Amino acid sequence: MNTSVRLSLSSLRAHRRRFAGTFLAVFLGVSFLAGTLVMGDTLRSGFDSMFGKATGGTDAVVRSADTITTPGESQGVRQPVRTSLVKTLERVPGVAAAAPDIQGAGQLVGRNGKPIGGQGPPTVAGNWIADPTLNPYQLAEGRAPAKTGEVVVNRGTAKKGGLRIGDTTTLRTPDPVRVTIVGLATFGGEDGMAQVTFTGMTQADAEKYLTARPGEAASIQVRAASGVSQAELVHRLTPVLPKGVEAITGQESAQENTDMISSQFLTIFTTFLLVFSGVALLVATFSIHNTFAIVVTQRARENALLRALGASRRQVTASALAEASAVALTASAAGLAGGIGIAAGLQALFPAIGFPFPDADLVVKPLSMVLPPLVGVVVCLASALAPAVRAGRTAPLAALRETAVDSSGASRTRAIAGTGLAALAIAATLTGVLVSPSVWLAGLGAVLALVAFVILGPVASTTVVRLLGGPLDRLRGVTGALARRNALRSPKRTAATASALMIGVAVVSLFTVFGASLKATMDQTVSRSFAGDLAVSTPSFGAGGSGLSPRLAGAIQRLPEVDTAVGLGRGVAEVDGKGRSLTVTDPAALARTFDLGTVQGSLGDLGADGLALTRNEADKQGLTTGDKARLTFTDGRTETFTVRAVYGRSELAGDYVITRQAWAPHRTQDSDTLVAVSLKPGVSADTGKVAIEKVAARYGNPQVQTRGEYAQSSAGGIDMMLTLVYALLALAVLIALLGIANTLTLAIHERTRELGLLRAVGQTRSQVRAMVRWESVLVAAFGTAGGLALGAFLGWVLVKASDGASDTAFAFSLPPARLAVVALVGITAGALAGLRPARRAARLDVLRAIATE
Repeated sequence: MNTSVRLSLSSLRAHRRRFAGTFLAVFLGVSFLAGTLVMGDTLRSGFDSMFGKATGGTDAVVRSADTITTPGESQGVRQPVRTSLVKTLERVPGVAAAAPDIQGAGQLVGRNGKPIGGQGPPTVAGNWIADPTLNPYQLAEGRAPAKTGEVVVNRGTAKKGGLRIGDTTTLRTPDPVRVTIVGLATFGGEDGMAQVTFTGMTQADAEKYLTARPGEAASIQVRAASGVSQAELVHRLTPVLPKGVEAITGQESAQENTDMISSQFLTIFTTFLLVFSGVALLVATFSIHNTFAIVVTQRARENALLRALGASRRQVTASALAEASAVALTASAAGLAGGIGIAAGLQALFPAIGFPFPDADLVVKPLSMVLPPLVGVVVCLASALAPAVRAGRTAPLAALRETAVDSSGASRTRAIAGTGLAALAIAATLTGVLVSPSVWLAGLGAVLALVAFVILGPVASTTVVRLLGGPLDRLRGVTGALARRNALRSPKRTAATASALMIGVAVVSLFTVFGASLKATMDQTVSRSFAGDLAVSTPSFGAGGSGLSPRLAGAIQRLPEVDTAVGLGRGVAEVDGKGRSLTVTDPAALARTFDLGTVQGSLGDLGADGLALTRNEADKQGLTTGDKARLTFTDGRTETFTVRAVYGRSELAGDYVITRQAWAPHRTQDSDTLVAVSLKPGVSADTGKVAIEKVAARYGNPQVQTRGEYAQSSAGGIDMMLTLVYALLALAVLIALLGIANTLTLAIHERTRELGLLRAVGQTRSQVRAMVRWESVLVAAFGTAGGLALGAFLGWVLVKASDGASDTAFAFSLPPARLAVVALVGITAGALAGLRPARRAARLDVLRAIATE
C-alpha cells in the first residue's frame, strides 16, 4: 500500500472523532436522496402492478378520440360515447363481452356527517359493471347493487367514513342522493387506489345522476374471446366505430393510467423531495469543507514534517484526499442502507396517515443503488479538495512552528469580488422582475445573490458578530467577551460554519415569505373581486370533491334575507382552436356580486350565443365586442358565439363567461364551484349565514363562510405545504448544526492549551461551558441573520417573478411573527449545537491542557 495512504488511514483511525460530523452530514444527505429514489421506484412499480391487476381482464377500451385540454391541465376532457354502441361491439367476431363505463364526481358523506376524501385525489362515482373480469373493482363483501339507491363502495372509503353494509348515507353528485351500501369492493387487491374514493351504482342511477343525458358513458370496456390478442381485438373493433371514436388496448389504457399518476403525483412528489435532498447536500458541502479546512490547519506542523522528510506536495494532497475518500465511501455506503430503511419506514408509515402505498415489495433499481453513493463521494471529495491542495502547499519550515491555529481574516480581493457579484446579482434580479419580466433572469440573479452571500461571509462576519456579540460584554462579562473574541478570531471559519445554517434558514425563510405572500394575494383577490357578503363552497382542492348543486343558488336566492345569489359553474371548450376554461353563470348577477373592473358592452345581453371575456384574453385573441368566436364543446359540436362584453378583471370570475342557457346543450355532469351571496340592506352576516346554512343542509351541507373566512380557507393548503417544507428542511438545519458542533469540537482541540491556561488563572468549568455555548450562539445568530436576509430577498424575487408570469397580481408580504420564530429556532439550535463541545471543554484536565503543544 502507498505510504501516504497508510499514513492517512492511520491518522484517520487515530482521530476518527474529528470526522464524526462529516460522516453524519454525508450519511444524512445520501440517506435522503436514496430514500427518495427508492420510494419513487417502489411507488411506480406498485401502481404498475395495481393497474395491471385491475385492468387485466379488459382487452380493449373504446372511447372518444378527441380531448380538450385547458392551460395548466395535463388530462384533457373527452366527449362521452353512446352506450348503444355496446350492442354493435358485442356482434364483432372475437368479442366475448362489452360493458359501458359511466364515471363522474360523487362524494360520500361519512357516519359523522362529514364528506369523505376530496382533499386532492378524485372522489369518483360510476356504474357497477356486472362482468367481474371487466370491472376494475372486485366485490369483497356483500352484493352488487340491484335497484335504485343501492351502491357498492371501495373498502378503504367505508373504513375512513365509518360505514358498513346496510348503512344509509348521502352521495353528493353534486345533488344529494340517499344511498344504501350493499357491498364493499377492492381495487387490484387493495382497499382502494390510494385515497381515491369510488361508489358503484346501478347503470340507471349512474345515467340519471352522473351524465347530462341518458345513454352516455365515459368509455366502453371490451373483453376478447379466447385466442384473440388485444392488438387483434382493436384491429377488429376499429372498422365498426363511428367517426371520432377510437379503440385502444387494455395495456395502453393501464399505461395511460400509470402515466397519469406519474405525471400528476409521482413526478411532482419525487422532484419535490429531490430538491430538498439537493439543499441538504449543499448544506453538507459547507460543513464538510469547514471540517477538512480546520483539520488541515491543525496538521500544518505534521504535514510540514512529512514534507521535510521527503514527501512531495502530491503525496500530502493525496494523503488528505485518501482520508476524505475513506469517510465518503463508508458514509455513502451507510447512507444507502439508511435510505432503503427510510423508504421501508415510509411504506409502513403512509397507510397510517391515510395515504396507503400499493401493496408491493421495495424496488431498488440500479440507478438508486449507484447514484446516491456516487453523489455522496463526489460531494465529500469536492468539499475536501481545496483544503487538501492547501495541505500539499505546506512549507517544510512550518515544522519549526507551533501547531497552527487558523486566524485568517477576509482579504480585500474577496471583499471586492463579493461586492461586485452582489451588485451584478441585484442588477440581474431587478431587471428580471421590474424592467423586463423574465423568470430565468430573476433566477440567475437569485443564484448570484446566494454566491455573493457566501463570498462576502468572511467580510461581513467581523462586523455582524461584533454587533450581535456587543450585549454579551455587559450581560456575561469576561465570559461573553471571550466568546465574542473567539467567534471573531477566524472570520473565514466563522463564515464557513455559519454558511451551512444560513442556506437552511434562507430556504425556510423563502418559503415562509412566499407562503405569506400567497395568502396576502388571496386576501387581496377576494377583497378586490368579491363584493358579496357570504360564500358557499366545498372544502376541497385538486380533483376531489363533487362541487355544489346548480340548484343551490336558486334556493338561496328565494330567501327573504338575500339580495343576490349567483353560482359559478365550470365548463371547457376550445375557443378558436385553443382549450379554455369557461365560467357558467348568470352574468348580470355576477356583475352585482363581483367587481369585474371596467366592462365594455353588456353582461346582461349574452343570451344563448353570447360570450364575455377579460381584456387580457381579448387582446391575446384579437377580439372585441361584436366579433365572432367559434367554440367547440366536448360533445363535438361547434357553435359561433358573439363577444358581447369585455371586462377588466378575471381572478375569481375566470377569463371566459357564458350563460347556463348556452352551456345546457353541451353540459356533462353539472356543478358549481362557488355560490356568492349578497345580503339585503340591514341583514347582518350572522343572520344571513344562519338562514343560508338551513338551505345548504338540504344540498349536502357545504360550508357557508363570510368573505374573510372564504379567503382564509381558500389559502388553507398553503399552511399544509409549509408544514411539509419545514419538516423536510429540518434535515438541512440538522446537518448545519452538526457542522457547528463539529467546528467547535475541533476548535477546542486546537485551543487545548489556551483553555488550560484560562482554567489555571481562575475560570470555572461553568464559565468555560458558557463561553463555548455563547460562541456557538453567535455563529448560529450570524448564520440565521444572513439566512433571514437572503430568504426575504429571494422570497421577494419569487413573488415578483410569479407576478410577472401570471395574470394575477401577486402581493408581497413579510410575516414578522413567523420569521421571528425562524430566528428563535435558529439561535436556539445554535445553543444546542454548543452543548457537547462545551461539556468537553469543561472536562479538560488543567495540567495536561497546559502541557499540550
